[in-house]
Amino acid sequence: MPSTRLLFRRRPAWAGRTYTLLTAAAFVTSLGSQGALIAAAFAVLEAGGDGGDVGLVAAARTLPLVLFLLIGGAVADRLPRHRVMVAANALNCLSQAAFAVLVLAGEPRLWQMMLLTALGGTGQAFFSPAAEGMLLSSVQGEQAGRAFAVFRMAMQGAALGGAALGGALVAAIGPGWVLAADAAAFAVAGALRAFLDVGRLPPRAPGGGMLADLRDGWREFAGRPWLWGIVVQFSVANAVVGAADAVYGPLVARDHLGGAAPWGLALGFFGAGTVVGALLMTRWKPRRLLLAGTLCVFPLALPSAALAVPVPAGALCAVMFVTGVTLEVFGVSWMTALHQEIPEEKLSRVSAYDWFGSVALVPLATALAGPAESAFGRPAALWGCAGLVVLVTAAVLCVPDVRTLRRRTTYVAHHSVPRGDGRAGSADAERPVGGLG
Repeated sequence: MPSTRLLFRRRPAWAGRTYTLLTAAAFVTSLGSQGALIAAAFAVLEAGGDGGDVGLVAAARTLPLVLFLLIGGAVADRLPRHRVMVAANALNCLSQAAFAVLVLAGEPRLWQMMLLTALGGTGQAFFSPAAEGMLLSSVQGEQAGRAFAVFRMAMQGAALGGAALGGALVAAIGPGWVLAADAAAFAVAGALRAFLDVGRLPPRAPGGGMLADLRDGWREFAGRPWLWGIVVQFSVANAVVGAADAVYGPLVARDHLGGAAPWGLALGFFGAGTVVGALLMTRWKPRRLLLAGTLCVFPLALPSAALAVPVPAGALCAVMFVTGVTLEVFGVSWMTALHQEIPEEKLSRVSAYDWFGSVALVPLATALAGPAESAFGRPAALWGCAGLVVLVTAAVLCVPDVRTLRRRTTYVAHHSVPRGDGRAGSADAERPVGGLG
């Protein structure tokens, strides 16, 4: 087996120690978390809950995520980001371990499951802005897009294995052990992130206080129509897709597909699609980043439509695979746009506003999924999810910057500049010569 030092020597020039450790840790947590999502839903169902209860547990995780994200972003731009990430991983590890013990010990109560998933969501609120800021700071230059594609390929590859394995393990040994494995994954990932090399990252001057930092981050966010336009788009799309995946998907699997294993396999095919999409993005560099990415969001409506029919498990797997490929084109393009447009010292705050907008409606959607099924029927609710994805994606294409923002062929140091004209920021002010689409 090659030594760790040899493995680090074999890295590409753009893959520094920090980037490599971040990628390894994300691989581990993705492997555990995908199975845990399936396990949590079936833990609720096995405890006698229904679709509404599954939605409440999912909402309990997302609500604190929404409440604490902006604070988490400001904290991550004031404190060392790697320490924030490790502390958040420790909280996620403890909450998942307690959830696993409750499920393995007997019949967990709904309020207990909601409380523990809420603790997990709190950890995620502080982790996500710090992690995104750390990753975006860890790479530089024209190879940034390739670096993000490789990172996402590793993460999504783990999601592929985690979803398929998680569904099979839930069916074979029950959800409690899958939740315990997720807790162990958080412990391993936290240990890896404790060894991040932060000495080469640019120093960040202290801000003027928490509220001042939040206002500064808001100005950076609101001054870019492409940024807030896409965040509004995904606030709706993530909400309805989250409800379909967390609530309706397990119910359709139970009633029509044969249980947890086929649903886990379908999620695994989605993960396979994201791996293929990330692999594609290591080679393809669309010059109009956000136009190419947004056009690839339309297929996100397909899984909800497939569940509404419902199609057989094989057809659902095919739909999920195609959706994964196209959505990953957006994911890599989005990260590349943030990397080239947002000043490094504000990455976590802007990321927090991004995350906040993207998940703000998810608790409401998941909580209302059960009542919507009762009022309109499951197929109608799923067709509504698909229609909303198409509607908001078409609407965001009306924002000029989404259609015109271009990939840079030369990079300059990030710095904060005033923006009062609502344009796409430095992409317009420092447009490169050549390479325009």
